[in-house]
Amino acid sequence: MRKLNNDWDELLKDEFNKEYYQNLRKFIVNEYNTKTIYPKADDVLNCLRYTSYHDTKVVILGQDPYHNPHQAHGLSFSVLKPVVPPPSLKNIYKELNSDLGCQIPSHGELTKWAKQGVLLLNAVLTVEENKPGSHANKGWEIFTDHIIELLNQKNEPVVFLLWGNYAKQKEKLITNPKHLILKAAHPSPFSAYHGFFDCHHFSKTNEFLIKNNLTPIDWQID
Repeated sequence: MRKLNNDWDELLKDEFNKEYYQNLRKFIVNEYNTKTIYPKADDVLNCLRYTSYHDTKVVILGQDPYHNPHQAHGLSFSVLKPVVPPPSLKNIYKELNSDLGCQIPSHGELTKWAKQGVLLLNAVLTVEENKPGSHANKGWEIFTDHIIELLNQKNEPVVFLLWGNYAKQKEKLITNPKHLILKAAHPSPFSAYHGFFDCHHFSKTNEFLIKNNLTPIDWQID
């Protein structure tokens, strides 16, 4: 669950050895041994494997993984092919279509974004089947808050997309004036019409990246 094969290995080395993480690891191992947990164990840290610290230009923060079979694979909001995109992701695609004219794809795998420097980070990285929030307050939040704090220290500008009240709570960790924080309602069907649609976060992100001499994100999922 730990080898990432990029600069995160060194940056998180001390964190992996801390008591809270060791306790979290024991809890998670027991959960995998006794229950159905998502994503599969090898995928838990995929967001860090796909997107190195150095390459991170954008952070999209989710709460915890999808809790239904064959969905979660370690990237926030992303689902494996050929799973039909869940409602929140469908709304993200609708906003992309409205904002940038992106065509709406038939699948929901967002690895193309991750490979361009979009860190698709959930605050909690595991979940029990059919029990959303079941692994909250077990230690993952300490770990992922530390990741946000490390990104806050970057000299290169980073865009943080905070959708919904849970993600907005992380704003206090982002104090570096070089970075851009964009906040909106969550893209879920319950709130998307109350401040997510027409937020134009994708075009605003690319404008900021270009302004800072960084390559913009190709948001089109093929």
